[in-house]
Amino acid sequence: MFEFAGRVAVITGAASGLGRAFAQQAATLRMKLVLADVDAEALAQTVDALRAAGANAIGVPTDVANPSQVDALARATLDAFGKVHLLFNNAGVGSGGFVWESSANDWSWVFGVNVMGAAHGVRAFTPIMLAQNEPAHIVNTASVAGLLSPPAMGVYNASKHAVVSLTETLFHDLQLAQAGRDASVRVGCSVLCPAFVPTGIADAERARPAGLRNEGRATRSQIAAGKQLQRAVQAGKLSAADVAGLAFQAIAERRFYIITHPAIMATVKLRHADIEQLRDPTDPMSLKPEVKSAGAD
Repeated sequence: MFEFAGRVAVITGAASGLGRAFAQQAATLRMKLVLADVDAEALAQTVDALRAAGANAIGVPTDVANPSQVDALARATLDAFGKVHLLFNNAGVGSGGFVWESSANDWSWVFGVNVMGAAHGVRAFTPIMLAQNEPAHIVNTASVAGLLSPPAMGVYNASKHAVVSLTETLFHDLQLAQAGRDASVRVGCSVLCPAFVPTGIADAERARPAGLRNEGRATRSQIAAGKQLQRAVQAGKLSAADVAGLAFQAIAERRFYIITHPAIMATVKLRHADIEQLRDPTDPMSLKPEVKSAGAD
């Protein structure tokens, strides 16, 4: 079992949604917190609220798409607390519409945050964790969109599939690098794949850098995808706090796959069957209502 009290947790995308819920849960477990977010004002408010409730927390404004800023986050963590035991590579953004209508800016923005953000976190923090010779764990936030391929979500789907693959590879690499090391002090990892949860993902456009904004008007498919995402997020049956609770339970158990919405597994199995039988892919959004919620976090 992974012990939390007194350990150090680093959380990206910590000013809202799942990131803030992870921070609140970690504070409840008496962890020391290093919180990062691109929104400096919202981050400061989150840190202040946690400190007011008794948490030992600092905030480090960070654009996870920028490797030097993630390196600075790692240095700030060591300067403040000397170690790091739990890393949530959680920052994420989304873009919808027909895949051919996605601009170069859409691809750069979503992959910069969702994929390279996780990659920079792994690159910057894993060596620190390995050198400590203490139990540590990395959680990369993907999505059921990393296990399925819903229509009109091509950029987001591709980014989350990349996060799943990155994390599966990280698992194997850690196994090789730690061969012979006592299991009690190993660095582990998990991939978190939630379905729709009431978070700020549907409003992620507000955080898009000016240099990556689109000049033209949104297409009909992009407008429709945005509306569908808003409805799906608002209808999410699990809260961010629920997902945080499930994630920390999985970390305590050192479980790799964190699937917060079990009903989606029928759709995942169907996708695998499509591959195994070499048939055309089934549209996951065409299935019965209880599994239609496959998509974004």
